[in-house]
Amino acid sequence: MSRVVTVRRTAAALVTAALLVPLAACGNDDAKKDGAEKPGGSVPKANLTVLAASSLTDVFKKAGAVYEKDHPGTKVNFSFAGSQELAAQVREGSPADALVTADTKTMDGLSKADHGRPTVIAKNRLVIATGEGNPKKINNLKDLADGKLKVVLAAAEVPVGRYSKQVLDAQKLKVKAVSQEPNVRAVLSKVEMGEADAGLVYKTDAATAPKKVDAIDIPDAQNAVASYPAATLKTSEHAKAAEAFVKWLSSPEAQKILQDAGFQKP
Repeated sequence: MSRVVTVRRTAAALVTAALLVPLAACGNDDAKKDGAEKPGGSVPKANLTVLAASSLTDVFKKAGAVYEKDHPGTKVNFSFAGSQELAAQVREGSPADALVTADTKTMDGLSKADHGRPTVIAKNRLVIATGEGNPKKINNLKDLADGKLKVVLAAAEVPVGRYSKQVLDAQKLKVKAVSQEPNVRAVLSKVEMGEADAGLVYKTDAATAPKKVDAIDIPDAQNAVASYPAATLKTSEHAKAAEAFVKWLSSPEAQKILQDAGFQKP
């Protein structure tokens, strides 16, 4: 009888073990799923190069640091310049993984073969930047037409330059710029250094130099809205990682960073 019991116990143990194997496999699958949900769990490691509009310089440096912390093994390198310069780099085939411009026109001007589907991640508006304390007492757009003032603008092919022309033309104002700069940061710099009395820049750019410039608001009815589309580049050697970063820019975490810097919701 004891021999029969032993055989039965052995058979029962084998059946139990067989039942536990699928459960263990399910446990491993669940663990994999849990791992994929953790920051960076399903994002391949990569060294990304992101071409971004000059007005994103400060906020993207902060966002990049947060992204790298949440996605170990991924490094985000930014190349900042005027959107038109970035578009030229893409056309020339410069190696990069993603592109973020300060307007949809520049992005749309590229071939669809150059990039993936763009997503607007933020919006912005213009302000009049003046020297600290507003020594020339500039109050509105009309004041910029004063020939005695040194006003600096961005070049017409630059998004902020195009927006500036749009708002000035709408008010039928003729403003003679003492210089036309290649990007918004160059405009801001001229005002900061006292080489210009005023300039039209994005609200977020003026906010980066609160101790050097004053920002004069432009009424919404007279202003222009700048949209920032982001897209992956078809030449990227890290397609999945680039796609993950661009997608993250629309996440609540990234949006908070952008909005804390003064950017508006997309």
